[in-house]
Amino acid sequence: MIDILKVFAALALGYLLGSLNTAVIVGKIYGKDISSHGSKNAGLTNTLRVLGKSAAVFVLAGDILKGVIACFIGLRLGVYIYSGEAKDCVSLLAAGAGAVLGHNWPVYFGFKGGKGALTAATVLFMLDWVMALICLGFFVIIVASTRYVSLGTICATMFFVAISFVPVFGNTFYFYIFACLIAFTVIFKHKENIQRLLSGTENKLTF
Repeated sequence: MIDILKVFAALALGYLLGSLNTAVIVGKIYGKDISSHGSKNAGLTNTLRVLGKSAAVFVLAGDILKGVIACFIGLRLGVYIYSGEAKDCVSLLAAGAGAVLGHNWPVYFGFKGGKGALTAATVLFMLDWVMALICLGFFVIIVASTRYVSLGTICATMFFVAISFVPVFGNTFYFYIFACLIAFTVIFKHKENIQRLLSGTENKLTF
């Protein structure tokens, strides 16, 4: 019997932690409201464009760190099914999902956050590093060939859902729910990027 209270606690704690939007915080330190400049998205890519590399490094570290901490909280609560593997820890899945939801809709910043891709990738690495590396490789190929970070993120997210159903990974029903929820939230937050991609007005990454 799954401990429902622990799962909800993991989700809530993950959400509150994810709501600490690093891009907004770093932007305030640099004296700019990141949600009012560039693409107006409170995330890593827009921080890089608006504030530069040093600020982007802080955002990168912060988004990764909160994903890692959320996952450790979920592991600590220890609600497992079937086995002791990380991806079978329902409380970890809940905390990871909460961190992504908090990043996208942070309670501390008027529910205006980023797009959740980096935090989601961090959570995936904590769950299954093999799947994460495969998705990361797919992302790199798409971005390197098109220079569209948004397209790479969208494609890698859909690819993640697809391979989560591959039997060799041995995922559970709860993992499928997690994968679909994460994919929906990340792609939903990229809806404006999708429109720009279709119209040919999306910004390209410059190396």
